[in-house]
Amino acid sequence: MRRHGAAWGVGLSWFLWTSAAVFSAEPAGGAASRAFFAIGQEFRFDTGALRGTLRPQGRSLGLSAVVEAGSGQPIAGAFGLLSHYRLLDAEARYGTAAWDWPSEARLMSDGAVEVRWTADAAHPFDMKAVYHWKSPNTLDLATTVAPKKDLRRFEVFLASYFAGFPASRVYARPSSGDAKPGFVEAEKSRGVWQAFPRDDAAIAMIQDGRWKRPPNPVDWTIMPRLAAPLAMRRDDAIGRIALLMAPPDDCFAISTPFGEEGHRSVYLSLFGRDLGASQSATARARLVIGPKLSDEEAVRLYEAYRQETAAR
Repeated sequence: MRRHGAAWGVGLSWFLWTSAAVFSAEPAGGAASRAFFAIGQEFRFDTGALRGTLRPQGRSLGLSAVVEAGSGQPIAGAFGLLSHYRLLDAEARYGTAAWDWPSEARLMSDGAVEVRWTADAAHPFDMKAVYHWKSPNTLDLATTVAPKKDLRRFEVFLASYFAGFPASRVYARPSSGDAKPGFVEAEKSRGVWQAFPRDDAAIAMIQDGRWKRPPNPVDWTIMPRLAAPLAMRRDDAIGRIALLMAPPDDCFAISTPFGEEGHRSVYLSLFGRDLGASQSATARARLVIGPKLSDEEAVRLYEAYRQETAAR
């Protein structure tokens, strides 16, 4: 009961912020303000807290041109938020990115958007993504893969690029057994590209050669292990944070450049397991954008999310 009470206290402060934004920008609140609406090949949104576009010009670039509804403050970078980037397994990189893989999308009856990619010569699997607003500042994503052949150690590298947000932090375990988990700052002194693995198997995947495949190979610095798949981008100048999270079994690593590096990105490595032909699998993720929180409040929000997804 105490954990639920703590989560409610955090949720209340965020509710007050997002509710004020909704009522100032939307004549009718509720679920309608959290629905996407189709304009040509794009899907626009204005939740009252955030507004922008999903699939700009019909391309699979996630959420683009995202701004805070009240101030117009830019949130998303050029390549969007929650976009499906590299598609990898033990043997291959499938295309350059899902950005370039032709896809189709439809608006669902509940206001969510479903995106579908169909298997072709370069991609031996179907893929589906469903974007759904949980609340005015919280977006849920479910990605489902249906292989046409066996895939070993398959990975969807889910990318989010921010405008501003110069501090990047990942929730990790301490090197000392006596210390508590905490957010570790991605500092330049530790290398440009930093990967926080879940366990030894995750390290083996990161180092199995997949990141040597062009274009744009990456040499990752292995950082402390994840305490949970939870990352934070923070912008103290505007008093905002972005949280990215996933259930523990759905995400085997979180990666980021050092905070002020130009990409301003966070990446979730989803799946990370063998998938058999005709065996579909789903991985989930959540993006939350809002007022600055303490580390403890951010962790409590994650714990509420973990309990919510475990119950499904």
